[in-house]
Amino acid sequence: MLDDALLSDESRLLAADHAGILRAVATAGAQVRATAEAAREGGVARELAGLRPRALVLLTRPGTTESACRLMAALLTPTAPLPVIVSGVAPPWLGPLDVVVATHRGREGDPVEADVAESVHRAVRRGAHVVLTGPAEGPAAAAGAGRALAVTPRMTLAVPGEDADGLDTATVLATGLAVAGALELLDLDLGDLADRLDAEAERDGPRGEAFVNPAKSLALRVAERTPLLWGADPIAGLLAGYGATVLATHAGVVAQATTAAAAGAQPALLARLVESTGEASIFADPFDDPAPAAPPPRLVLLAVREDLATRRLVGDVGARHPGADVLEIDDVELAGEGPSRDALRAAVLATRLDFTAVYLGLALGARASGVRTA
Repeated sequence: MLDDALLSDESRLLAADHAGILRAVATAGAQVRATAEAAREGGVARELAGLRPRALVLLTRPGTTESACRLMAALLTPTAPLPVIVSGVAPPWLGPLDVVVATHRGREGDPVEADVAESVHRAVRRGAHVVLTGPAEGPAAAAGAGRALAVTPRMTLAVPGEDADGLDTATVLATGLAVAGALELLDLDLGDLADRLDAEAERDGPRGEAFVNPAKSLALRVAERTPLLWGADPIAGLLAGYGATVLATHAGVVAQATTAAAAGAQPALLARLVESTGEASIFADPFDDPAPAAPPPRLVLLAVREDLATRRLVGDVGARHPGADVLEIDDVELAGEGPSRDALRAAVLATRLDFTAVYLGLALGARASGVRTA
């Protein structure tokens, strides 16, 4: 059962957050600063300066890391003069002309960490330039010792065990952006990004009431519904996938993630969406007219880019589905077209989705139950 009153009571909200997930989500800006500083200390810019690699490979782990890497690839691909490849393993064709970016958590005995370590070992053995972000210890760190560029942020998430899953997206993005900057693929000030994420964390923090807090408001809007996350542009489509992942991770909620263009080819879903927007009759009897077995859908349209085609699509979808929520950044300081502006807006929206998922999970008791939701 949804405890919507919980989101309006800061003390209850923080008490329900036993693992400190909200505090961890609020460190997105700090993660970016720590990663940027560690990249400077690790000599990433110095070692990669002037390099013209054959390919950039972003190694993933299951969960939000994969979504974040795919988002990073989408940001770089339109202007990058090389293929940007997202892969769960180091490709067999790696060589000295390639750059590999990976993150790890340093967990001994974790099968995922063992897979990352194996990929790092293969990459360095083949002579690829490997940038590895994470603790100084662990299987992956050992595999890359002396041969990988080690990025070791000084901050750690004060979240126990597996509860930390899905909370290091800012570190993953900052690592990719630091490498992209060193390779002159994307020019973005990581200090500016950190400030923007701090501002979003303040806006979405537990102190605000739901009607002025965009993350709490969205959590209540999609509560007891089936969220349909549709991207109005390709980057927003991947951000929708990220949103579906964090909703599953933190709230145990299943959501659809696609692009608005692809959703247009699903007539049964469109009919269900139109049907669900009708107001319930005040004379409806819940016993004679039971609710449908599945929760009704709630459309959330995400937009990252600000080009004319995206703005037109947002308007068209909004006209066809007036009950839809539009998730975008309405901030003149973040306005403008181009990969750097897109990256800033996408990162801020990812943080908002993180807060939304955690709030929804707390209100549904998904975290309090002690049962893992993903």
